[in-house]
Amino acid sequence: MSGDRTADLAARAAHRHVVVIGGGIGGLVAARECAKVGMRVTLLEAADELGGAIRRADLDGVRVDAGAESYATRGGHVRGLLEELGLSDRIVTPNPAGAWLVGAPGADAAPLPKGGILGIPANPFADDVRRIIGWGGAWRAYVDRLRPPLTIGQERSLGALVAKRMGAKVRDLLVAPVTAGVYSADPDDVDTEVAAPGLNEALTRAGSLSGGVAQLLADRAGRAKKAPGSAVEGIAGGMSLLVDALAADLGELGAVIRTGAAVDAIAPAGEGWIVTVPVASDDDVDAVQHETLEADAVIVATAEPAARRLLESHVDGLGDQGEAPQIEIVSLLLHSPALDAAPRGTGVLTVPGSHTAKALTHSSAKWGWVLESAGGRHVVRVSFGAQGEPAATAALDDDAAARLALSEASAMLGVALPESALIAAHRARFTQSQPASLIGAATRRRELRAAVERTGSLGAVGAWLSGTGLAQVVPDATAEADRVRRALLWGPEGHLSTP
Repeated sequence: MSGDRTADLAARAAHRHVVVIGGGIGGLVAARECAKVGMRVTLLEAADELGGAIRRADLDGVRVDAGAESYATRGGHVRGLLEELGLSDRIVTPNPAGAWLVGAPGADAAPLPKGGILGIPANPFADDVRRIIGWGGAWRAYVDRLRPPLTIGQERSLGALVAKRMGAKVRDLLVAPVTAGVYSADPDDVDTEVAAPGLNEALTRAGSLSGGVAQLLADRAGRAKKAPGSAVEGIAGGMSLLVDALAADLGELGAVIRTGAAVDAIAPAGEGWIVTVPVASDDDVDAVQHETLEADAVIVATAEPAARRLLESHVDGLGDQGEAPQIEIVSLLLHSPALDAAPRGTGVLTVPGSHTAKALTHSSAKWGWVLESAGGRHVVRVSFGAQGEPAATAALDDDAAARLALSEASAMLGVALPESALIAAHRARFTQSQPASLIGAATRRRELRAAVERTGSLGAVGAWLSGTGLAQVVPDATAEADRVRRALLWGPEGHLSTP
């Protein structure tokens, strides 16, 4: 590109104003992508703090993650972003000790079996598998290797596939705890190919489900030798450091960030948009006035309910909102020497129906930086709620929620935790996006994305479109911001647009 053309593009970018609505990671990344090419950017966040699903909590002086505590390393997108922001020296990996499973009849508590995918074992007679499903469950699972292949590879539902091939005990006692803990979903509703890419194909080649799992594990081991590393990583000091770094970078790029700025509506105005923000009157705190911002483009980066409210008048084909699990995470700071030995590894998953909580993370056992920060105390995170199952803490006040979380932690960790052990607690509520692994979710997201893209200078990002997890949100927000800024600079026909 010639120098004149580059200068022309830079000048045009400087005349473009992009308003980003929502200050979670998706919104912050999208805003940064626009700001770093010289566009004027205003980011509006309704809450008093940025971060969305990434939240920090202070437990008696100990700063911990109250929301997302790690990211998947696949694709390298999040690590690349951290390196760009100068946080590479903060990247840490979790304790590989692994989690436990509680609630299986006759087993009570046992280490989560290794050598499997989503709880599906490669060897049903392995000691750690048989301990949970028993001899009867192991022999039923072994029938998988004796059945003829015939319709192998045709079952879309993960739960149905596992039950048909290996029996109900493998599905209910091994797979269901994993899908509930990871995806907040029942295995029958999980799309096999989305949750375990390549499993159906491997199953067909091997002639059995357990054989397919073994093949995929061998493939993963081979890739790990070429590129060793953990499947997840975290940030020493907490994931909120990523939020802080993105906000600081936006400030250096000249972007304006406003918190406590909820958006009422967006409306087309000529070739651009008008964004309406309610503001309190200086003279009367009970009176509400409205401020309007003119924008050449708008990127909606809120959670799904708010995004749909803003988009529905301007985007055809949004369809109906899927069921969104209501999740609560109660973080506890505990004084309990009995937890020093990490009796249940780095956390616990529960067999659905066996406990009120769905999962627990022993954060001070999982992350070295948390253990150091806690100073001899322990941090435990207890999770409530799943797809179709409201959080048991939803109707409780904060004190009652903390007591329930303490009781569940005691039962799940197998350690007596009296109320005197509780030093501090924090409760966080989330409306989790519909899991990306659900049957039909991938098609639904593609249709939503196509509907939004037809609007040109209106964009949308977030987990409800990309799928949950930073490894999906970050590249999706980058791509969507690039689409919007190209539309502003080049126009729909691919020609330089006039400022």
